[in-house]
Amino acid sequence: MPNRRALHRWGVALALTGLVGGSVPALAAPRPVSEIVMDARDGSVLYAENAGIVRRPASLTKMMTLLLTFDAIDDGKLDPSGSILISRYAASQRPSRVGFKPGARMGVEDAIRAVAVLSANDVAVALAEAVGGTEDRFARMMTERARALGMTDTSFTNATGLPGANLSTAEDMAKLSLALLREHPKRYAVFSTRSFSWAGRRVQNHNHLLGAFEGADGIKTGYTAEAGFALAASAKRAGRRLIAVVIGERSIQARDRRVERLLDQGFAEIADARKGGAKG
Repeated sequence: MPNRRALHRWGVALALTGLVGGSVPALAAPRPVSEIVMDARDGSVLYAENAGIVRRPASLTKMMTLLLTFDAIDDGKLDPSGSILISRYAASQRPSRVGFKPGARMGVEDAIRAVAVLSANDVAVALAEAVGGTEDRFARMMTERARALGMTDTSFTNATGLPGANLSTAEDMAKLSLALLREHPKRYAVFSTRSFSWAGRRVQNHNHLLGAFEGADGIKTGYTAEAGFALAASAKRAGRRLIAVVIGERSIQARDRRVERLLDQGFAEIADARKGGAKG
């Protein structure tokens, strides 16, 4: 893990690149951006700034929705080859959504892809109802699972991240990303899906790092007016994987640039540490 001097140097570098690369000074933001980069090998934090600030996680919430869905499949409580019902309540969710009418059904595997790629709120609620009976009960399950993962500043009231009382931190979202990687490595591949087709409609993953940033292979984007733009991202280079989370950026472009800088700097620190170890 980098020493304090390295972390300070890193923080200064990130701040300077943010001022140079952004069109709006950081002081213009109404709330500080939360950011963290974590080593997936051992969960150690390489760099963090405002990562413990409690705020709205937006659609990063759906990572927990999918974690519980994967748990239910592993426990035999949800058949991956089966289908789920789209209730009237699920169908009433605001965009993003597939746009089902009440009473429709969707295959479980397609539902997982719709949530991971399209961030479909109607499908997220349908999965919540399939696993938990009701969204309220499922939200309590989400909070309990968060506690078990050490996400001490996280609580959920819905499965979507739509405006409500969901609360979390960038650090807790990094822990959740790591849990998905560790506990469901085969299922994790869905987060690297770059497009999703359903009923003649094709949508692209909102994670623009996929296919554009070296090593990027997931995981989830988010946005609400209150939360700002958020991204939990994972990338792997030279056998090492890092997870970066940013919450509260002012635009998609600023969010993506910040995550890319975090990951690039993280991999650079690892490379420097390897060189130092080789010399020693």
